Amino acid sequence: MDSFSSTNVVLKKQVTGESSVISRENVAVKRIRTEEEQEIANRKPSLIWKRTGGWTAASILLANQCLATLAFFGVGVNLVLFLTRVLGQSNADAANNVSKWTGTVYLCSLVGAFLSDSYWGRYLTCAIFQLIFVSGLVLVSVSSWFFLIKPDGCGDGKLTCVPATSMGQVVFYLAIYLVAFGYGGHQPSIATFGADQFDESKPKERNSKAAFFCYFYFALNFGSLFSNTLLVYFEDHGRWTLGFLLSLGSAVIALVSFLFGAPGYKYVKPCGNPLPRVAQVFVAAARKWDVIPVKADELYELEGPESAIKGSRKIFHSEEFEFLDKAATMTEDDLSHQKNPWRLCTITQVEEAKCVLKMLPIWLCTIIYSVVFTQMASLFVEQGDVMNSYIGKFHLPAASMSAFDICSVLVCTGIYRQILVPLAGRLSGNPKGLTELQRMGIGLVIGMLAMLAAGATEIERLKNVIEGHKVSSLSIFWQIPQYVLVGASEVFMYIGQLEFFNGQAPDGIKSFGSSLCMASISLGNYASSMLVNMVMKITTKGDKPGWIPDDLNTGHMDRFYFLIAVLTAFDFVIYLFCAKWYKPINIDDSQGIEMEKQEDDVLAKV
Repeated sequence: MDSFSSTNVVLKKQVTGESSVISRENVAVKRIRTEEEQEIANRKPSLIWKRTGGWTAASILLANQCLATLAFFGVGVNLVLFLTRVLGQSNADAANNVSKWTGTVYLCSLVGAFLSDSYWGRYLTCAIFQLIFVSGLVLVSVSSWFFLIKPDGCGDGKLTCVPATSMGQVVFYLAIYLVAFGYGGHQPSIATFGADQFDESKPKERNSKAAFFCYFYFALNFGSLFSNTLLVYFEDHGRWTLGFLLSLGSAVIALVSFLFGAPGYKYVKPCGNPLPRVAQVFVAAARKWDVIPVKADELYELEGPESAIKGSRKIFHSEEFEFLDKAATMTEDDLSHQKNPWRLCTITQVEEAKCVLKMLPIWLCTIIYSVVFTQMASLFVEQGDVMNSYIGKFHLPAASMSAFDICSVLVCTGIYRQILVPLAGRLSGNPKGLTELQRMGIGLVIGMLAMLAAGATEIERLKNVIEGHKVSSLSIFWQIPQYVLVGASEVFMYIGQLEFFNGQAPDGIKSFGSSLCMASISLGNYASSMLVNMVMKITTKGDKPGWIPDDLNTGHMDRFYFLIAVLTAFDFVIYLFCAKWYKPINIDDSQGIEMEKQEDDVLAKV
């Protein structure tokens, strides 16, 4: 309106009548265009509409993910060795503590997703949790510098550290769990925020959104590549504080760049707390337990294009979980209660609850895969630590072997996007190449093969143990196949998960959908910890050392890897049944298409 008023002042100063008419016409066009744009913005289901977003904004978010991941893995990738070398924990205790900590990281993703979807929105959630993340890294650096690394350079596998004080351990654990809370809450929001930069009602941007998840996981692994090589090298040689300080610097740069990109982002309004909405469906269905659901076209729904859930598109009726349709079946009592949401729900609200229920079996089947994935941060490192890790006189840190996993992810991502997708697309007719469910199934199979490779490597390692020596003569490079296979499986499983859960989640719980992938990793870590405890309790009976003792040369870690492979194979069979049963969400996108036409009409006038 200010630009319109200033233009009127210019009009009053026009000398000729002709120029006055032309100027007034231009102002009229500007006024019409502004009003039409505002009308589209008001009617747009969830976007605060403006010509922002796209790959420019998404690129900033990808860089943010890369830097944040570098910082996170600067702490996490070598944590198991920090616990054993600096804090003096046993192998089994350190592996369990790392599993619990990693599980907490990804469990916190549910908290971040809830706040993002319900109240804060993606941008504010990302900013706040990144601040917490930075605070945690400050404490990690301070605690290691002033309390734990004594004498200087200890924890390198040769120089023993002075036993840590209670205060030092308390500060350290507080710090790493702040890191877990900050990074975990940030992850689902940044993934969904990046996807928000593309309008899925437009075919071209829908394809860009699918590509974004590939690049998102690529950025994650590219950032961790530096953590697993440069930072790990410093930490393995006793320069733990320097490694933590470099992680802190990376996190600060990530936060600052994220905040500076604010003017160019496309924002999505939060849709309110989904918990009452889902609860209303079950309560309303329970109240009508004896009511027979009516036909699909007779179920209750709001008239017009707007959904009862603010900022969410309507969802068409599905046949699964038919008993929940009772919540949308209108009775005489509903009319007398003025359509109380605890008695009568819309089809869209019922379908939102159904979507959560339908995704749960698929999600549960991904937890065993996360047990496979978590071995890289614990048992793989402990296994590599007792293998010959010298190249001439150069000592290769065991944690650096995960660089082969990262390189596998980077290479396989390129092969998948550039070769496999076009090839599979021509054969199947699906532009995505393979469906998300097919890719996740392939990821399970490759993950199982990774465990078989790890078990085979451990058998060979035990054969090459030199009596009286802790380290086997077998080269650490025998671990390459297991790391490469885990990396290849990630490309299929985790990228497939991100696309699947984000795409199948209704508009009101998009961040929740993204967080399911992280929550799967969380429960996988807890499951791994429980499995280690159970195995050790059973295998240490009768004064036996067990499968994963402090001295791995007296144990049988190979049997533990084979046990995980068997569990993964069993899980794959169950997954096949769940994937075959699953029916995808069916969203009413007619309003989005109409919005796109109106946007094109407005832009044509520019």
